[in-house]
Amino acid sequence: MKGFTFKEPSELEQASDFLRDGSGGYILAGGTDLVTEMKQGIIEPHLLVSTSQIKEMCNIEWNQSGVKIGSMVTLSDIANSESMKIKLKSLVQATGSIATPQIRNIATLGGNLCQRPRCWYYRNSRFDCLKKGGAKCFAVGGSDKYHAILGGHSCYIVHPSDSGTALVALNAKVEIYRKSQRIIIPIVDFFTGPEIDVTRENILEPGDILISIHIPNESMAGSSVFLKAKERKSMDFAIVSVASMVKIENEIISQVGLAVGGVAPVPWKLNTLESKLVGMKKEDVDIESLCSGVFNDAKVMGQNGYKLHLAQTYLERALNLVLANSN
Repeated sequence: MKGFTFKEPSELEQASDFLRDGSGGYILAGGTDLVTEMKQGIIEPHLLVSTSQIKEMCNIEWNQSGVKIGSMVTLSDIANSESMKIKLKSLVQATGSIATPQIRNIATLGGNLCQRPRCWYYRNSRFDCLKKGGAKCFAVGGSDKYHAILGGHSCYIVHPSDSGTALVALNAKVEIYRKSQRIIIPIVDFFTGPEIDVTRENILEPGDILISIHIPNESMAGSSVFLKAKERKSMDFAIVSVASMVKIENEIISQVGLAVGGVAPVPWKLNTLESKLVGMKKEDVDIESLCSGVFNDAKVMGQNGYKLHLAQTYLERALNLVLANSN
């Protein structure tokens, strides 16, 4: 690991200035992924900018419109929050499923959303893959057991963030500091696939800072669940995950959020299925029929075909659970 300069500003503007000064700066949140990349020789930052002293990024704020979670809030703070266990069950389940208690104590929500892919070709310095500026995706015709079946295009990584899948289903928004301004966008627009830019997974530009994540009251008023399939019982990434949120008013489904993780380069939002469910009565929902064909656009590779059946099964299971818990 090469030497670097360390900065710890207390204001957003100052942190942003450091990141824009051309020094090749990176934001240091919990560091559980960034430091690993440095050790593996994937990146060699000249500057690390810690945002741990920027207070608004470290707080959870409940307000009239919902809840605002600072990007520096740790995963354990979310997973152990009694209020969130009641109002945001899927997010608590998602953050609680990540890694180990020790890692969750230092890993942050923002860091989890912005972490880099776990593709073994990307993580191996011997492979100069597309994501690192190379000429090919080595998963094509290679070892593809954990790679994408949806949205792959030229690069077949899967997004590793469990919290991202849950937040997409909760119709969350993200607040970003960009060029002395604050912008708030739907979290689904925060993530970018390889068809837009194969070298990155989100819209953050040099100098941008992910400040916080906003979850509206409407999503918290519904029932939600997060399910995750993984090979090991602990400390493993999702092979497939599903987040589901359903809100029922006057016996009619008024709001739905559905997202699948572990199958695409971004948390995959199921817009068509969401639209079909809205307006239906709970007792009229035929889950198996509605879910059939949801993944017709999937393109399996040599070893990852099992994900198609697994995603279908977990989607049906998540919908059954969330509807059973809806009033």
